[in-house]
Amino acid sequence: MLIPRVVAVARLIRGYGPLGVALVAWAMLACRLVRRQLARGGLGAVRLAAPPPGGTDRLVRRALRRSGGNCLESALVRQRWFAEQGVPRTVVIGVSAPAAGFHAHAWLDGDPDPHRHELAVILRHPAPPAWVR
Repeated sequence: MLIPRVVAVARLIRGYGPLGVALVAWAMLACRLVRRQLARGGLGAVRLAAPPPGGTDRLVRRALRRSGGNCLESALVRQRWFAEQGVPRTVVIGVSAPAAGFHAHAWLDGDPDPHRHELAVILRHPAPPAWVR
């Protein structure tokens, strides 16, 4: 199992350099941190350090998929990444009607999301001003 991971890191370095590796590590650790912070204190408790410079949203999303984070955790980490790029994004949380079987989902406002049209928005969480460059 070590060989596929080494190959993945080598591919990452070749495509994005050492800063790409740093960004992936930041995203995966940030996801775990957000998970703990949400469990302890809700959205108001989420505090994330700035990500390393560089990289792309695509790279952050790939790292978050690997980290196993849920949609809310991933949206909050991506919100922090975008804020560091000077682009404040709002996390949107929506729910389905109970009659249709309860379902909740979170995404960043402006992202194409096939589920958002089926959901009623219950919360919009803007990027904290301290995060935005």
